[in-house]
Amino acid sequence: MTGKNNAAYMTAIRRFEMKEIPVPEPEKGELLVKIKYIGICGSDAHFWDSGMRKGKYFDLPFLLGHEFSAEVVKTGPDVKEFRPGDRITFEPQITCGVCEFCKSGRYNICPNVIFPSVPPYDGALRNYMTIPAANAYKLPDNMSMIQGALIEPLAVGLSAAEKGEVKLGKTVTLLGAGPIGLTTLLACKAMGASRIIVSDLQQSRGEMALKLGATDFINASEQDAVAEILRLTDGKGTDVVFETAGSSQTAAITSDLVKRGGLIVLVGNINTETRYRFMDLMYKEAQIRPIYRYRNNFRMAIDAVAGGLIPIEQIVTRIYPFSEVQQAYTDSIENQKDVIKILIEME
Repeated sequence: MTGKNNAAYMTAIRRFEMKEIPVPEPEKGELLVKIKYIGICGSDAHFWDSGMRKGKYFDLPFLLGHEFSAEVVKTGPDVKEFRPGDRITFEPQITCGVCEFCKSGRYNICPNVIFPSVPPYDGALRNYMTIPAANAYKLPDNMSMIQGALIEPLAVGLSAAEKGEVKLGKTVTLLGAGPIGLTTLLACKAMGASRIIVSDLQQSRGEMALKLGATDFINASEQDAVAEILRLTDGKGTDVVFETAGSSQTAAITSDLVKRGGLIVLVGNINTETRYRFMDLMYKEAQIRPIYRYRNNFRMAIDAVAGGLIPIEQIVTRIYPFSEVQQAYTDSIENQKDVIKILIEME
């Protein structure tokens, strides 16, 4: 038996309004799920704070949210691998499956992707929604719903660490200790990085990074991050530099920090122009590798959490009830010194 389907619609910049909408019926290949926990992603916060995507205002009202755990309520007529009561997490890249990128396994760059919570496709800030069964992953019995809601951002961190070829003995720098910076940190630690240097403007985020396994933290609001990182590495820099802040300023210093022959991985969403000294990169014969979301690693993320290798739940600093979604989003924008990762517990 399903209940009310309350949805938190973004109706204006920084404004939600609750509306009751019909509970959808699962069609062929779909699951009807009841959302349990949902995370606030940086992109969600940006959309809510600006009302814009790629420099253009998007149509309102709109539903945000794509990082979630849920319980299966009903299955479509042809779905056999799931049943009501299954606990799941969701990979929100709904791709076409037939383009050259999907067929080659690089489905994360499918040009026909539908990504809930990226305009114009409504997201998951509602009690019930239907999703493709192909994009759902069962949660092991020893995993909590809170952990399940964090698999999507962890997949980003794993994708970054894989792109950076992190392995036992590698040294890394993380520029930015927000949620994605911290998931990248956890992934690097799990993959064996020997030294993890983190730089951020917020002391509280640095303390969280140290708690999660960083070996060094630099408060960039008080110190020259470049000078300090080079001092810590005897002037050599690190094997891998991750830009996880989404800032043109931090992107611009990556060539100063990368070791000769090293890798720079661009993880954050940088929407402004960046002045860059490419000759410095050439002298070092270093490489720049961007990532776009993730691919083929949700199962790895689930297994790493279920096996105790990655304590992903530790990045959560606050959980709000669905009735306080307005405050949750406000804090995600205005209170970054006290909150890092916010989850919303649905009704």
